[in-house]
Amino acid sequence: MERVAFLIEPGGERIGCLLNPETLVMRRVAGLHPRRALGGSLPWGGPGDDPLLFTGGGRTELTLDLLFDVSLSGSTLQTEDVRDLTEPLWRLAENGLREDGAMRPSLARMVWGKRGNYLGVVAAVAERLEDFTSTGAPRRSWLRMRLLRVEDEVAPREPVVEQEPPDPEAVAAALSPEDYEAHTVLGAGEDAGAPSGQRLDELAYQRYGDPSLWRLIAALNGVADPNNLPAGQVLRLPTPEALRRVR
Repeated sequence: MERVAFLIEPGGERIGCLLNPETLVMRRVAGLHPRRALGGSLPWGGPGDDPLLFTGGGRTELTLDLLFDVSLSGSTLQTEDVRDLTEPLWRLAENGLREDGAMRPSLARMVWGKRGNYLGVVAAVAERLEDFTSTGAPRRSWLRMRLLRVEDEVAPREPVVEQEPPDPEAVAAALSPEDYEAHTVLGAGEDAGAPSGQRLDELAYQRYGDPSLWRLIAALNGVADPNNLPAGQVLRLPTPEALRRVR
């Protein structure tokens, strides 16, 4: 199995580990807090649980226990002091990047195996040093790291290209008489699945899902005032399938 590694963002620096974590604990904390009163005490007493204030969101924490030992093979850094191997992980908890006038730590993406891919901020690092040399240099380290997951930035969406309105003359030339259906304009108070006092934009939305197609309906039927259709007028409307075919 591929060993766990940390990819630093921005920059792309890779910090590898000699061994995979001894343990990995994932913890999810919901977005809520106990409700407090300005005076310090709640206005009601007696047994029971504190009322909760729901704030939304929450946080996901990952706690890893990593082992480093200078006697293990595989390290590209030859040293007698294990702290030379763990120092890059300590730096991840330092506020080294400036953003919006404030300092913040780098983002670290933990990559482990096929499904382990977590982007987070190193919130805490603790280290237990063992196996000291005669000069006082530790050769082994048990390092515990706590990460707070952050959301990956959403890639910018591609601009939506609005579809050009269909040319009434081109639509009329492309359609055959079988591609039309008759529709009788409703009068005020009539109920046939459309608002009373029908307008062409309402009819276009009801039939095609696009109110801007009222211009096409007006042009195909010679309607001068789309907001004042006489009740009982019969309109020739392209079927939705035919209109999709020629657009």
